[in-house]
Amino acid sequence: MPNRFQHFDTRQKMKGDSYEIFYYQDRHLGPVALHHHDFYEVYFFLGGSVDYLVEGQTYQLQPGDLLLISPLELHQPIIHPDRDPYQRIVLWIKPEFLHRYSTAGTSLVHCFDISRPAHTNLLRLAPQQQELIRQTLDELLRQTATDQFGRDILCQALLLQFLVQLNRQIRDGSGTQEPEKESSLTDRVIAYIGDHYAQPLSLDGLAEEFFVSKYHLSHEFARVMGVSVYRYITLKRLLIARQMLTTGLRPSVVYEACGFRDYAGFYRAFKAEYGCSPTEFTQT
Repeated sequence: MPNRFQHFDTRQKMKGDSYEIFYYQDRHLGPVALHHHDFYEVYFFLGGSVDYLVEGQTYQLQPGDLLLISPLELHQPIIHPDRDPYQRIVLWIKPEFLHRYSTAGTSLVHCFDISRPAHTNLLRLAPQQQELIRQTLDELLRQTATDQFGRDILCQALLLQFLVQLNRQIRDGSGTQEPEKESSLTDRVIAYIGDHYAQPLSLDGLAEEFFVSKYHLSHEFARVMGVSVYRYITLKRLLIARQMLTTGLRPSVVYEACGFRDYAGFYRAFKAEYGCSPTEFTQT
């Protein structure tokens, strides 16, 4: 394992053309907000005390666990005080890289596919399999940090090797774990929002849909997710809007398709969240 930890970077935008990899260790890290990004994330947990929330599912992590997170999933680590430092390797991969090297017989995106049967974000492998994954990530970290001849080719080969390893584990069913359900009500509300984000949504309407008081729903949702129902709906709509904008759709079409009542509201929410207007985002 490379012995140089990196300073934790709060940014959620990639600088690299294909991937970025980080090796973090923290003893006093503040809360990390519920968030999403436009790339795929592999999170290799090494130590500390962390629960990880992905779209309402709570995973109680053990050292050696892998989390696979797609661009469509809101997620957040819940970091608990612990005598051991919080250690992890975080790998970001651009969708274009996965699609570029996938073939008719080999989809590198498969391991991240939230629509596959029995999808779960958690991969809990046997010690021998963990070691194989760790060795590949260690070497990718080392090669990324060098400027030696052939670095770019070797890093690309290591990344592809790692992705093939991951997809083989998923296809073999090795180590995949069912999530630990934190709240069945929250799970159902999140699924409903995911299916109906383009339609009018409100706390009153959701409470009526699930036959609970809006006060109970508001409290329970915030307890599990760490954000209000309204904030979650806004984040989900913005996440989908960003994905739609990257396909070339015009902002004037996207805001309606994502459930915003008017363009002005969409514009304000988008700029507040991402620091640029929808039109500016399409030009970057």
